Amino acid sequence: MTANRFEQVDEPAEDAMTLTLAKDGEKQSGTVSCPAAATGGRLPKGFNSGELPLKDSISSAVRLANEFKLALVVVDPDGLWQPQWGELYRYEEETAEE
Repeated sequence: MTANRFEQVDEPAEDAMTLTLAKDGEKQSGTVSCPAAATGGRLPKGFNSGELPLKDSISSAVRLANEFKLALVVVDPDGLWQPQWGELYRYEEETAEE
């Protein structure tokens, strides 16, 4: 089975569900957020889960992204992502060769 792929970004996306991972000392957590505009009117206002335990935030983000049929991007400044959750990649624009 192919592992899920998630794009790593530096800030929440305006057109996708965003999972933001954070570390505060030994505490690891995640927040799921989504602007209302990304849902095509299905949410009257933006969504923010508030701080959740790390594993709960990941499962919630995947479930909500699937439910709203949105891309899921990940903000992970502390490098908390684990390979068993799927592949985390960075989009790199191709530069035109001269």
